[in-house]
Amino acid sequence: MAAMSEPSYYQRHIFFCLNQRDGENACAQHGAQEAFDHCKSRVKALGLNGKGAVRVNKAGCLDRCAGGPVAVMYPEAVWYSFVDKTDIDEIVEQHLQHGKVVERLVLPESVGR
Repeated sequence: MAAMSEPSYYQRHIFFCLNQRDGENACAQHGAQEAFDHCKSRVKALGLNGKGAVRVNKAGCLDRCAGGPVAVMYPEAVWYSFVDKTDIDEIVEQHLQHGKVVERLVLPESVGR
């Protein structure tokens, strides 16, 4: 196991909820897959991917469906809700590239399932 003083394998890790629910509201019904695909391609195009940099991952239910679609960024534990590719571009350019939280897209703490 790595010592606590060693850096994480990835500098930042973003997880996109891609969950689907039969007859219930879920992120997959709100363009989550397209957002994930777009984020992954933007991160790669900007050369931000890989060890010591950024990892873009799929996730199952993150249990914050009411704010969907959602993604969570670590190590900061910042939860985002987004609408379109413009929002994803802003998250990539501001948070993943420059470490600045995109406040307008932060999911309020009170939003759950």
